[in-house]
Amino acid sequence: MYCCPVLNLAKQLISIPSVSPLDLGCQNIIASRLSKMGFNISFLKHQKTNNFWAYKGHGITLSFAGHTDVVSSGNNKLWNSCPFIPVIKNGYLFGRGVSDMKGAIAAMIIAAERFITYRPNYSGRLSFLITSDEESHAQDGTIRIIEYLKIICERINFCIIGEPTSDKVLGDVVKIGRRGSLNVDLFVYGLQGHVAYPQLTGNVIHNVLPFLNALIAYKWSQGNKHFLPTTIQISNIHSGLGNDNVIPGELYICLNFRFGTDISVQDIQNKMTSLLSMYRIKYTLKWRLSGHPFLTHSKHLVHVVHQTIRDINHINPMFSTSGGTSDGRFIKDVSEDLIELGLLNNTIHAINECTKVYDLQLLSLMYEDIMKKILF
Repeated sequence: MYCCPVLNLAKQLISIPSVSPLDLGCQNIIASRLSKMGFNISFLKHQKTNNFWAYKGHGITLSFAGHTDVVSSGNNKLWNSCPFIPVIKNGYLFGRGVSDMKGAIAAMIIAAERFITYRPNYSGRLSFLITSDEESHAQDGTIRIIEYLKIICERINFCIIGEPTSDKVLGDVVKIGRRGSLNVDLFVYGLQGHVAYPQLTGNVIHNVLPFLNALIAYKWSQGNKHFLPTTIQISNIHSGLGNDNVIPGELYICLNFRFGTDISVQDIQNKMTSLLSMYRIKYTLKWRLSGHPFLTHSKHLVHVVHQTIRDINHINPMFSTSGGTSDGRFIKDVSEDLIELGLLNNTIHAINECTKVYDLQLLSLMYEDIMKKILF
């Protein structure tokens, strides 16, 4: 009943358990199809991560970016079927990575095959930027491809990342940027002792609570036209020895800031250290910047994608910068015009990850239409 090139390729990729940062042969399948279309391919393996950069043509460059790695399936017993054996049920394709983002990669490749068959002498250059290190530390993946492109002085005029951006209907949300992400490892110190003699100790938990209340209550930024106000979330707190009669002398807190272009990393760091001093906290800390905020300023690709979604799915998309980080934070260094468009994100990283088969087909048509509009 369900048989089409996009679906077949998606199923082939899903059947490979490429838990990040491993690729385990996914990129060989993709590269083989690109090679048959005449693409030049540079394989850029780094540590355990597989990457490649492929292109065909000359001139104005439209690039499609994606990742072949997936997150762990978790407890396989909770799945209705084996996560790495693709199953179709009630019009949905189930399998780990189908939405994030092997389905989108399949849609890209089949779109390219149709486009090149339809328009073999197109004007410009079509390219692909594929990694297997997006879901883990992202230290050996897209960032390494971008380093390579900088060395050979490559630029990307237009880039589509196949991240699952859609909310309720395919194409209803398109990302035109992302918030920055700043992590903090905060170590707070007190004085350990017996719970019966608090006057002889410095209870680190008690001492840090007023500071944490102030940190959470503080209005870090107001946001602007494109970005929501800055948020702070405590993701982990650990203290104590596990004994009920020992007052802890050390405490670890992990925090994350998500921020837009209306506040700088330095502003956040200065205010946090000011609050630590105000509440006389003894501490050490380590800052870890996952990425600066970025925003696509050019309107051409936004206009093309908007028109494509209207033409194919008959809706007007919302352009957003919400959500987590993506490899766009690296690609922006070589691309003037960057957006993210992909499948629905309601089951990504979840048990029984799935997508509509129809959406896979529709997304491939959208990607092909974008190729036609830009590489005319």
